[in-house]
Amino acid sequence: MKKSLTEIAEWIQAAGQNMNGTFITGVSIDSRTATAGDLFIPFRGEQVNGHNYVEQAIKRGAVASLWMKDEPDPPADLPLIFVENPEIALQEMARVYRDLLHCKVVGITGSNGKTSTKDLIASVLSPYFKVQKTEGNYNNELGLPLTILSLEEDTEFAILEMGMSGFGEISFLSKLAKPHFTVITNIGEAHMQDLGSRAGIAKAKFEIIDGLQVGGKLFYDGDEPLLQELVDQQNTIQAISFGYDKGTALSLEKIESGDEGSRFTVSGLLDGEFTIPVYGAHQVKNALAAILIADEAAVSANDIRAALLQASLTNMRMQPVVAENGALFINDAYNAAPTSMRAALAFMEETGLREEKWVVLADMLELGEEERSYHENLAGQIMVMNLEGILLFGPRMKWLYDELQKYGIETRLKWSERSYTPISNTLREFTGKDSIILLKGSRGMALERILEDLKGEGE
Repeated sequence: MKKSLTEIAEWIQAAGQNMNGTFITGVSIDSRTATAGDLFIPFRGEQVNGHNYVEQAIKRGAVASLWMKDEPDPPADLPLIFVENPEIALQEMARVYRDLLHCKVVGITGSNGKTSTKDLIASVLSPYFKVQKTEGNYNNELGLPLTILSLEEDTEFAILEMGMSGFGEISFLSKLAKPHFTVITNIGEAHMQDLGSRAGIAKAKFEIIDGLQVGGKLFYDGDEPLLQELVDQQNTIQAISFGYDKGTALSLEKIESGDEGSRFTVSGLLDGEFTIPVYGAHQVKNALAAILIADEAAVSANDIRAALLQASLTNMRMQPVVAENGALFINDAYNAAPTSMRAALAFMEETGLREEKWVVLADMLELGEEERSYHENLAGQIMVMNLEGILLFGPRMKWLYDELQKYGIETRLKWSERSYTPISNTLREFTGKDSIILLKGSRGMALERILEDLKGEGE
């Protein structure tokens, strides 16, 4: 983006000072990371007032700033645009800039797998198009506008992740992004405390069609009855399903794990075998969305196959990591909910990558009133697995620990409420080159610290 400050002021219908000759090439909301050419957006909260950092942002390279009209003492010598509300101004800037872009937009939401699906779609399109995607967790009412404003004008595909915690949020983001294609990865249990039920979660995620452009398409988890019900209730868009069910438009036939990752066969809209360099049936399912989007972009099956082989996912999504003692960790510690937890455990049950299997599980957060039963119910799945050890971390995992003890489990079982050390010490003492270890927990549990403690290094 390269726009004059005067032009941006016109976008948001605001007055300013010292604007002539100033051009903006980016936007920043953090004075510490402002770079040359940025427009700084100061927010005013209970603890921090961003207006106190405008001059710091300018020193770091920002060339102008917004300024709230009711904030006193605006610096007379700086280029400023005066606004009522910086957040609304940021969103309006993104709305106008989005309308100027000519790229195809893919919007992605879901309870689990948003980031992995985003990465897979970007990976399969990047060899053939100029692609930009949401970086980090910039997927909310502030992050999405920043992502849109970071898009280069010659971008051909923008892959935008959309997160939410309540009703109406996905609708707002979708209407801002105006996607050509939308993806709903699945419906899980995250945000149950805010949305009341899985049906409520499905309804909130389905808002992603609200901003879908005329002629646009929705790709959705066809194994989820709650989504199918919502699809059946509307007749305004074309909806294409993917999943295990033979009735889906693109269905999984077979999945095998090998040293190169996950090899799988699909049938339906496309037929054939593909491979992705990550593990887990849930990641394979995410790849189906990437295959469908690439097919819409007229990428051939052979080119899709070649691109997926080189796919790169954000760290901590079924990421293989070899520790110094030779043990193979499957680092899936970016986040966890019952759906993704069960999927990761299913991979561990089926995999033949190493003989000795361990699971390190941490609390699942944001599950509402049913959080105890969600933790306890993992016991049934774990008990039929042939595991060398089960190591549990966090106060909520005490529920699973107690439940497993009721079963009279004979394998090595340990629970630690707040310290990683007992778990790290156990792994250091009892695992080695024949061991495969799953790390799985919610982001707030930071389970990857166990890897850091063991001084692992990427495979």
